[in-house]
Amino acid sequence: MYAIVKAGGRQEKVSVGDTLLVDRIDAAVGDNVSFPALLLVDGANVTSDAKALSGVKVTGEILSEEKGEKVRILRYKNKTGYRRRQGFRASLTKVKITGINK
Repeated sequence: MYAIVKAGGRQEKVSVGDTLLVDRIDAAVGDNVSFPALLLVDGANVTSDAKALSGVKVTGEILSEEKGEKVRILRYKNKTGYRRRQGFRASLTKVKITGINK
């Protein structure tokens, strides 16, 4: 059984025991979080109806907070000597999926 959940502005395919990196969640390590399910696949049964999915809970436990890969941003204009360098690292949260309840 697996589910497609909305996590951090993206859709992720999860099943019980998976770990995933999502945008930062404002909660402490060890706390439980739940994600809204968009699709549920249980063997041959596929559930995509919003009414049926309102009762589905996908729960997870926060394992750690991490930083993403560094993104380097460089602005450059030819013949003028204009150069600007900037960097960015996203704050991420590692979550372990503990259950998918119908």
